[in-house]
Amino acid sequence: MAVDDMTNRGAVLITGTSTGIGKATALCLDKMGFVVFAGVRRQRDGEALRRESSEYLTPVIVDLNETESIDRAFETISESVGEEGLSGLVNNAGIPLEGPLEFFSLDEVRKGLEVNLVGHITVIQRFLPLIRKGRGRIVNVGSIGGIMPVPFGAPYNASKAALHALTTTLRRELLPSGIHVSLVVPGSIKTEIWKKIDEQTDHLSQEVLEGYGREMDALRRAAEKTGGRGIPPEAVGDVVAKALTKNRPRACYFVGLDAKLQRIAAMFLPDRIQDRFVSRMIGI
Repeated sequence: MAVDDMTNRGAVLITGTSTGIGKATALCLDKMGFVVFAGVRRQRDGEALRRESSEYLTPVIVDLNETESIDRAFETISESVGEEGLSGLVNNAGIPLEGPLEFFSLDEVRKGLEVNLVGHITVIQRFLPLIRKGRGRIVNVGSIGGIMPVPFGAPYNASKAALHALTTTLRRELLPSGIHVSLVVPGSIKTEIWKKIDEQTDHLSQEVLEGYGREMDALRRAAEKTGGRGIPPEAVGDVVAKALTKNRPRACYFVGLDAKLQRIAAMFLPDRIQDRFVSRMIGI
């Protein structure tokens, strides 16, 4: 269905909508009257999402590891929206990477950076022409880990810190074009990412356990607690909606009390005190 066949707020593409923040955002924007193109990696995830949404949500396969997948999604969406373009692009997809940096394989690091950073750059480059047509906006979903990094998440934290810098740079590059670019920084959110972290720490090599066994146990316990006390992903979806619809959106939104407190700590506490604060936070 072409976007101009209905009265709506316009069309948006969201990556990483199979679960968590992406799914909550897709359903939120769908209820608000957007035409939503929901990026998923597997057809069955799209079918499951479709059952919870209106007829104006369309799952599309978007695998940030595959440029061809992004190109195919662009052709599908471009044909659908035509000259109306896109009202929004939400870069949300990401994967956790937990463990001691000493023992990460370079292939694992490259995969993480490909999904969490390079893939977003590819999507932005490909879809920016449609954003220009629709006079739309770009929202990147970061993480408080990119501002207050915790131990044993170096590749993930590095990718998010780089995404934060990328967002600021892009915002300033597109300022003359009138295209708003916002960063949304969640704190602890009740999503499956904590389960994935727990699974990663369950399959550590003997070498890792010998060097960091106590710390990995602490990280697992911290992940369980954090996942249990996190705020619902719908809270992030609501903030993304604000970034897409407010007349004057903020450059950066912090979601959750812990994200706001950690931001203040990162701004004002000396580095060594931050180190102790983080160590106590995860119990090492």
